[in-house]
Amino acid sequence: MASYYEQVGASTIRDVVDRFYVVVLDDAELKPYFDGVDMVRLKRHMVMLLCSVLGGPEVYEGHDLGDAHRGMGVTGEHYERVGQILVTVLREDFGADDGLIEHVATVLGQVRGSIVEKPVGAAG
Repeated sequence: MASYYEQVGASTIRDVVDRFYVVVLDDAELKPYFDGVDMVRLKRHMVMLLCSVLGGPEVYEGHDLGDAHRGMGVTGEHYERVGQILVTVLREDFGADDGLIEHVATVLGQVRGSIVEKPVGAAG
C-alpha cells in the first residue's frame, strides 16, 4: 500500500502548506504568532515536517516542536484552530481522504502537549 506521501506527492504538499498559511495569516487571532517570522523558512520546515508525517523520504531537520514553540504562549483554542485549518485545507482544497485526515489528526494530538502552553479556557 502506498504511503500517504506517495498518494499526495511533494508538490501537492507544498501547495497545501502555501494555502494553509494564507488561511492562518488571514485569521486576526492567529496572525500575531507569526509577526517577524521568516515565512519562507517556516514554510520550508512545514513542508518537510508534513512530508515526514505522511511517510515521505524527507527528514524533518527543524527545531524540536516544543523548542520551536516555547515562549509563544500558544493557547489550546489557537492550537485547535490551526489544526482545524490544516484539516480543512487538506480535505476541502485538496480532496484528502478520511485515512489521511485521521492520520494527521492523530499526529496533531500526539504533539499538542509540546506546543500548547495555555490549556483551553486558560486566561491569557
